[in-house]
Amino acid sequence: MRAVPAPKVWVTGLTVGAVAAVVVLAVQADKGTKPSVALTSRPSVSASPSPSARPEPAATAVPDASGTGRRIVYSLGEKRVWLVDASDAARRSFAVWPGTVDPAPGTYSVSLRRGEPRTGSDGVRIEHIVYFTAVNGVNVAFSNAVDGSSPPPAGGAQTGGIRMKTADGSALWTFGETGTKVVVVN
Repeated sequence: MRAVPAPKVWVTGLTVGAVAAVVVLAVQADKGTKPSVALTSRPSVSASPSPSARPEPAATAVPDASGTGRRIVYSLGEKRVWLVDASDAARRSFAVWPGTVDPAPGTYSVSLRRGEPRTGSDGVRIEHIVYFTAVNGVNVAFSNAVDGSSPPPAGGAQTGGIRMKTADGSALWTFGETGTKVVVVN
């Protein structure tokens, strides 16, 4: 039996390792997860994030009583929205600023969408408006202010706008097509 020269073993080992790494990354990408292995040539020098780095708050779990399947979940108590895919995994979660009129807990669906900017009932320019119900003649919808602000609701006004940051408004707009289920929980 003939021995394999050392350079061929080394190259074969590197090739097998590279293929394995590509397969792991491809599987993680298919599942929508980030790689858990950092591919760096040298270790990090700092042990903690810089003072200017602001970590995102940990996403809370999708509420248990929010049903199953692809849906938008809105928690009145937590003032939070989850965009949940068909496998019941939260793809995005973010804080919101509700208006003065709350929808009752229950299941609704996106009934109308308005993408172009317009003036909300509180006088603020809004976009990415996703309507899903009305309460006593007040439309309830998700939206974001065009300028990214979230002013407090006008004193005494009945507003059904559920505001969010601009990036979150864009994500909800993309996710919340007409007919998408919206589940409101306490």
